[in-house]
Amino acid sequence: MSDIKKIKLEDIDTFENHPFKVNNDESLQELAESIRINGLLNPLTVRKKENGRYELISGHRRKLAMELNGMKEANAYIKELSNDEAVIEMVDSNMYRDKILPSEKAFAYKMKLDAMKHQGKKISPKGTKSLSINEIDDTKTQIYRYVRLTNLIPELLKLVDDTVLKDKRTVLTMGLKPAVELSYLNKEEQKLVYMGITYEDVTPSHGQAIKIRELSKNKKLTFDSLEEILCQQKGNQKERISFNKDKIEKALPSELLKRDKRYIEQYIINAIESYKKQELERGDAYELDM
Repeated sequence: MSDIKKIKLEDIDTFENHPFKVNNDESLQELAESIRINGLLNPLTVRKKENGRYELISGHRRKLAMELNGMKEANAYIKELSNDEAVIEMVDSNMYRDKILPSEKAFAYKMKLDAMKHQGKKISPKGTKSLSINEIDDTKTQIYRYVRLTNLIPELLKLVDDTVLKDKRTVLTMGLKPAVELSYLNKEEQKLVYMGITYEDVTPSHGQAIKIRELSKNKKLTFDSLEEILCQQKGNQKERISFNKDKIEKALPSELLKRDKRYIEQYIINAIESYKKQELERGDAYELDM
């Protein structure tokens, strides 16, 4: 059973250990503007706490958007939920966001699995209605892969999140499968791997991560053995050219640095092509001072 009523926003607490990030970004500003014009079309979902306050189950972004608009109250569904039921509903209601980071999925799925275990339930194959952990895109195997990510140190987990947040052509990123293999390493070994990644400026493929895990299992993982694996060229890996970022930025117009990385990349390409054209027109070439 659930009821709906107006509740003061100041009386609503964020869900404890909420795994989904709420950023004051362009998308949130658009949501705030929509709520300002049209009102809150989709009420919040809360449950009452023992101290008389409320815990937010669904609507963390909507609540922040309303606060940015200076609103004091919101319509909310009040549900009677146990701790485990609240976790499950919180996770399910957030899994339909447009962009979810791997780390968010990882900790959300772990919370839901723990809650289901408390209830004596197990993950069912995708598609069954009663016990299925979700009905979106992730299979049972994929769900367990995400949960394994919760064992990664933050530095390695960020490399996985960057597959969603960053342009893969401009920063190091790491896929889900190699990250899962590395999650079986202890924390000190993971720090060693991250050191190797930053030193060699490359992340391991799935096959390389399997080799690293095997070295760990046999207690033979050292910086030298790690370096040997990371230096092996991956099948889809092309030779990379690196530049000094500070020197490049000093040579670029300051206003340009505020633009998107792809725009900056195209600017540099256009400048090189223009230089090549001038060089051909002169009929000679100039050596650059090293």
